[in-house]
Amino acid sequence: MDDRVLPPGILPPAFQRDASGKLVEVSPATPCPELLTEQEAIRYLRLDAIDIDNPEETLRRYRKSGLIRGTQVGKCVRYRRKELEAFLDRVTERNPR
Repeated sequence: MDDRVLPPGILPPAFQRDASGKLVEVSPATPCPELLTEQEAIRYLRLDAIDIDNPEETLRRYRKSGLIRGTQVGKCVRYRRKELEAFLDRVTERNPR
């Protein structure tokens, strides 16, 4: 990659400088499939596909009422996929159709 096409101080996410200052390609960060963001958890539970005005608030309400446990990572709350699966199992057991 040519250094001259990049604005000063800005690197594309898949590149970094080595010890000599040359740009080298590195593999981009891959998401952790077992740890979901709030938006990923909403999509996983399909809260965005049903008739709910605010799926973000619904997910937070589930967490605050103890139906789902979140995991604090830095300043963000993340949701373990197996926690969401356990929630779905509990809801299904209570209301089988």
